[in-house]
Amino acid sequence: MNHSNNWFVCPQVKPKADVRIFLFPYAGGGPSVFSNWNAELPTNVELHIVHYPGRGSRHNETPIKSLLSMVEELSQAIQRLLDKPFVFFGHSMGALIAFELARSLRKNGLSQPGSLFISACGAPQIIDLQSHLHTLSDEELITSLKKLNGIPQEVLQNQEMLDLFLPILRTDFELTETHKYSHDEPLGCPIVAFGGYDDSRVSCEQLEGWTVQTSGRFESRYFPGDHFFINTARESIINDIASFTSFSRNGG
Repeated sequence: MNHSNNWFVCPQVKPKADVRIFLFPYAGGGPSVFSNWNAELPTNVELHIVHYPGRGSRHNETPIKSLLSMVEELSQAIQRLLDKPFVFFGHSMGALIAFELARSLRKNGLSQPGSLFISACGAPQIIDLQSHLHTLSDEELITSLKKLNGIPQEVLQNQEMLDLFLPILRTDFELTETHKYSHDEPLGCPIVAFGGYDDSRVSCEQLEGWTVQTSGRFESRYFPGDHFFINTARESIINDIASFTSFSRNGG
């Protein structure tokens, strides 16, 4: 498998970039969910978007149902990109994957992210009482996702697209909902947690719980919006990421 081509999408190669940011999409999402980010990042930042199997140009590949299997694949694929300082940003499912990948890199003696940005994801040591989405019927799953504002209208109104989308979503929910958290030493990198004021999926308590996962600095930031506040607060989030890292403001 050609990890370097399959696992990461780089919208604009920047040989002179000082830092890389890796973005981890939410359940059901592919690289396109972050398509607008590159233009708003400083010019000294190179963007890499994680591309999970089973969607986009990888639609012919079998989706991964185990989070640790996903992390194992990613830990191999990312190594060639660890030659510069980097940070992780993950939303919802992507946040949990980013966290476990950071722990995997540490376990293998590899470079650590300079910061870990967690978005719309409860701390892994807190039991999620809503962790049953992957077992719902299609109708029940759609109802739950509508409450989260989690399915684009163009998909809801197109049965063919819905038939393609739901199995991917179900697999992604299975990946997170069957994951068993194992206690380990806190990460050394700072963790910044982003939340939506009206997110019915992740409570403030769940978000603030990330503080125990770092021995360094912890910060939390909240934005207007529901579970998908990143769609409406993108510019503010990018500015926050820039202010917490070594992203040079005169670089963009």
